[in-house]
Amino acid sequence: MTTTPQRLYFLDWLRIAAFFLLVLYHIGMYYVSWDWHVKSPHAGDAIAPLMFLSSPWRMSLLFLISGVAAGCMVRKVPAMRFLRQRSWRLLLPLVFGMLVIVPPQPYFEVIEKVGYGGSYADFMRLYLSAYDGFCREDCLVLPTWNHLWFVAYLWSYSVVLCLAVLAIGADRMTRLGARCEAVLTGWRAILLPAAYLVAARLLLRPYFDETHALVDDWYNHSVYLPVFLLGVVLAAQRGFWLELARLRFTTLGIALACWAVFVCLDAVAGAWYEVPAFRFAFAMVRGLLQWCAILAACGFGQRHLDVDSAKRRYLTQAVFPVYILHQSLIIVLAMAMKPAHLPPVTEGAVLVVLTITLSFGIFEAVRRVPFLRPLFGIGADERPTVSSAGARDRTAPAVARAG
Repeated sequence: MTTTPQRLYFLDWLRIAAFFLLVLYHIGMYYVSWDWHVKSPHAGDAIAPLMFLSSPWRMSLLFLISGVAAGCMVRKVPAMRFLRQRSWRLLLPLVFGMLVIVPPQPYFEVIEKVGYGGSYADFMRLYLSAYDGFCREDCLVLPTWNHLWFVAYLWSYSVVLCLAVLAIGADRMTRLGARCEAVLTGWRAILLPAAYLVAARLLLRPYFDETHALVDDWYNHSVYLPVFLLGVVLAAQRGFWLELARLRFTTLGIALACWAVFVCLDAVAGAWYEVPAFRFAFAMVRGLLQWCAILAACGFGQRHLDVDSAKRRYLTQAVFPVYILHQSLIIVLAMAMKPAHLPPVTEGAVLVVLTITLSFGIFEAVRRVPFLRPLFGIGADERPTVSSAGARDRTAPAVARAG
């Protein structure tokens, strides 16, 4: 049994990739017909199958990786110190984000959806006073964290972990991880967690919509909290990750097959979703897709990405500030580009390039200003690194900092 977590560099790479997928996904939300803050005049269903390639599993993967990072930390520092570090690292960017980064999103949302004609300054006065009069089908809740819900949830789950460690101790947590590693081998690694995800969707999703509001989001909590805690207990179990590498082609094949079936089921859902057998098939396919995609990503990552480099250290430091910034940049840029009436493919490509380059440009500026660094989740003890070959790197190890 491994008691000291070893560096899992591939999880850093997967975290980086998942956050960049999130940038592409949120740009896609501007063009797909699903409800979002603002919509393109060209919005439709054409790219929905591409959105389904990542939407069922991307956030679950991020919570799993964040659980591994938290599991590494609580094995090295006392539980209350861990919580203090997590609070500083997560709550400060969350509050700053809600006050400074996020407000342009609801501002343009109320312009587009309810015809608001006031200035941004006027809107901010309403925003900070918790104005509840922006209503269509539902009333907009202000202030809001919008895409930063992940940060709020991650802090809340860190509190749960801290209480669990105080109750049972880190050693018992490691022994629990060893038992999980022994059980989650072969087909059990695929079927047992997938069965849980299917059951959670069948039992809770009909009654609890996905709100990202923390206090009433019970279906999402039933998925994300167990996945986070699974990452915690498996952080020190190297054999589990090696098993996923062995299963990588199997899980990839299952995930792709489930995606194809899921696209077909979603296309004909409609009234069929009221039929219990259809709901069960839908939940089963989605659960398998969700879990097998995570296993495949971890398996291929363990096999091909378990290496350190200056690029990994640079991107690990950059990815959280980029996440904080990206959605507001997407919405501001999209609204600014609307009068140009660009073809959607051209416009989408421009949005991708400008969002990523501006996010990294702001990150490069922020990391050089000490008092701004904590507002974007960059620790004062981290030193920026460059990605050129042979450059000296002084960034602290990142796997225990991820998420």
